[in-house]
Amino acid sequence: MNRNWTKWVAILVAFAFVGWLGAGIFTGCDRSDNTPKVKVEKDYEPTFKKEGELWVLDGSTNDTVVALDVEYAESEEEIQFGMMYRKHMDPTTGMLFFMPVQRMQSFWMRNTYVPLDIIYINDSLKVVSIQKNAQPLTETSRPSDGPALYVLEVKGGLSDQKGIKKGDHVHWRDL
Repeated sequence: MNRNWTKWVAILVAFAFVGWLGAGIFTGCDRSDNTPKVKVEKDYEPTFKKEGELWVLDGSTNDTVVALDVEYAESEEEIQFGMMYRKHMDPTTGMLFFMPVQRMQSFWMRNTYVPLDIIYINDSLKVVSIQKNAQPLTETSRPSDGPALYVLEVKGGLSDQKGIKKGDHVHWRDL
């Protein structure tokens, strides 16, 4: 009987150790809120990296509404970070997100310091909706009005300034 008790104590201790170890490992990896768990230096600011050129064309006339230099967000990590930690944005630049599937999309402004217009684009390269002047450093969900495969973030107010609207077409080329 004493031997069985020792065996059960050893098993319980082993389970407790595995549980403690698992909690330590997985706590730092929680992605349930889709926010990268990375300590960022106070003065850190990612630099813009031009990877393509993009044009927004009027949906009815095909006239160019605006031309932008764009940085791509293609990997899961790039999509999660997006425009986070950037304190400046040139009005002639944007970030183009390549989402893994076309569906209703939603972005927020956590750790994003500049106001943005969030332009949702479907697989036909047509603007389906725009979230204008998204307030920096907020966790308010900013959803698309329809399924989108691409998302273009530009400086807040640019869509009104240039006349970008639902139904416009978007084209880009890689560098």
